[in-house]
Amino acid sequence: MFGSQAIAAASSASVPDSSAWDEGLDEAQLSAVLHDGPPLIVVAGAGTGKTRTLTSRVARLLERGVDPSRILLLTFTRRAAEDMTARAAALSGGIRPSAGGRRVWGGTFHAVAHRLVSEFSEQLGVATISVIDPSDATDLLDMLRDDHALTGTSTRLPRAATMLDVYSRAVNTDRRVRDVVTTDFPWVDPHVEAVTALLRDYVDRKRQRGLFDFDDLLLAWRALLTEPAIRDVLTNRWDHVLVDEYQDVNRIQVDIVTQLRPGGVGLTVVGDDAQAVYGFRGATSSHLLELADALPQSRLVRLERNFRSRQRLLDLANVVRPGDPRQRLRLHADRAGAGARPRLVRCYDAAEEARTVVDAVLGAVQEGQPLRDQAVLMRAGHHSDLLELELSTRHVPFVKYGGLRFLEAAHVKDFLAALRVTLNQHDELAWFRVLRLHEGIGPARARALLPSVLSDDPDGGLTEVIAAAPARARTALDSTLHNYRHACFSDTASARVTACLAMLRPLLQARYPDAAARLVDLDRLAAAASSAADLVAYVADATLDPPRSTTDQAQPPHLDEDYLTLSTVHSAKGLEWESVHVIHAVDGAFPSDMALGTPDGLEEEQRLFYVALTRARESLSIYTPLRLPHHRRAHDDRHSYALASRFLTDEALATMDIHEVPRPVAPLGGLHAGLPKVARPTLDHLLL
Repeated sequence: MFGSQAIAAASSASVPDSSAWDEGLDEAQLSAVLHDGPPLIVVAGAGTGKTRTLTSRVARLLERGVDPSRILLLTFTRRAAEDMTARAAALSGGIRPSAGGRRVWGGTFHAVAHRLVSEFSEQLGVATISVIDPSDATDLLDMLRDDHALTGTSTRLPRAATMLDVYSRAVNTDRRVRDVVTTDFPWVDPHVEAVTALLRDYVDRKRQRGLFDFDDLLLAWRALLTEPAIRDVLTNRWDHVLVDEYQDVNRIQVDIVTQLRPGGVGLTVVGDDAQAVYGFRGATSSHLLELADALPQSRLVRLERNFRSRQRLLDLANVVRPGDPRQRLRLHADRAGAGARPRLVRCYDAAEEARTVVDAVLGAVQEGQPLRDQAVLMRAGHHSDLLELELSTRHVPFVKYGGLRFLEAAHVKDFLAALRVTLNQHDELAWFRVLRLHEGIGPARARALLPSVLSDDPDGGLTEVIAAAPARARTALDSTLHNYRHACFSDTASARVTACLAMLRPLLQARYPDAAARLVDLDRLAAAASSAADLVAYVADATLDPPRSTTDQAQPPHLDEDYLTLSTVHSAKGLEWESVHVIHAVDGAFPSDMALGTPDGLEEEQRLFYVALTRARESLSIYTPLRLPHHRRAHDDRHSYALASRFLTDEALATMDIHEVPRPVAPLGGLHAGLPKVARPTLDHLLL
């Protein structure tokens, strides 16, 4: 059986003394790094050094003389791929992962898919490729709603974002739209026929305009692998395919991986079924097990030695950890000393929970632990509402993970839209945005102008656009189209970018009160775009893997650079802190009541709880407020009593210290004033 395979002793393989890639590896890690031959499946528990193992495996392949370009490393963030290849170079005695101009194919699934789709665009029947992000896709669905009777106020209609979610889930889970609506979006069921027709129109419109959303990139890659000639090219291009975070792949990605390495030779996957927390993207914890069943000759290596947490914290994690018995791991600490037991803190209500957390955080600061070494984790972002108020009242600086992505800043999207229309004249979403930058052109007028601007007769179409535009928009629109033509006929990326900036500058100055700061931002973006070897790839990269956030303008420096981290558990995955506080650990919040409709949903909530528990290095506190308000911002006192999370079983509680926070007592002096002494004990009893 798959689960009973033993880890072979690493000593059977020769390890060159001159290398650094094997330093500090334990027996299980070294076994994975040295493995040759059959497909390798590494089941790596939280904090067990999976990144170091994968990096060392790449380094060893390079040291053995494997051509870097024959290695494909698939990750879920571009930064992870870049970090791994850089560390592999450092560990392989200076052998570069880009030796002789050849580079390791490292990147996200979507980024690699874009490179391949661009390479084989002719075979796919597309002349131009524009990558659109979810907000662009939502705009396109909004543009198509009128054609399918999905606008109006006579009844509740699904939002464009909801329909995009339906589409994406259908694609990623390989289910029919009707089935997705029935199970995940039952309120959309009365409109399922219209939604299905709209989504068909959405797919056709993207194909006509050369638009690829994130799901389309994966579908196109899988489609390429169904063509025998292209499949032979791609399967022969790489000798080694390594996949990180395999528990997070969806069905399309599973198909891509298995078709790239038929039979599994040269395949390495690393993952942890207990950390599969992206079911809404089509990921499932069963993928590791299914891969092992499909490749019975595969070799399993278990990483159970945890380099992050103390053993007493791992004792709780081992109890909570879900998963298939055949892959179940039991973590044991590498660090000496058992450490403190995790704490269960029972509070009267959410307000008291917030006060207690801040007391604990500031108490740790008094004992020498910086705020930046502490984190508060929650299932949903709104669970920290009262905590944020308490932190602000007590002047505790904090940062909350999430917020505006850089690409979502309006002026950045304006710049990318300008570049996109010069690269793909038929990109109607980019044109829709550029047209609406002009005074007097709103969504309806922009939609009416699109047929002309997308005309196969560019000059005639653009002349019609100016004639049909409102009088107050014509001067600016004429300037825009003049710079557009200049950009289209530019010979260099620098000239094209300069023309795009000339197109945007007067529009942004008229539109945004803080245009000066935004234009400085765009000048820096333009410098980066001008130096890009391939503008199409530059725009695609910016869309697929943008920076996390932006600010409009730099602010005065903070003299106190310390801050507390607040984060949802999803955002905290892969991170760690000395001290972790998990709040709202009650049924309905953690697990979320929105996930309790199916057994799979509950299991994913348990995996998410496990992820939260394994972020702490030294101390872990879990909070269970008894009394929760019905509405977070209401002024009334309606509330419910909450049960502690069902994941805190008797076995879990046996590993914890339980602390009861006394219910706060309001001062009674003011109420006593003027009362006869004989009445005071009775009043005390009623108030307490």
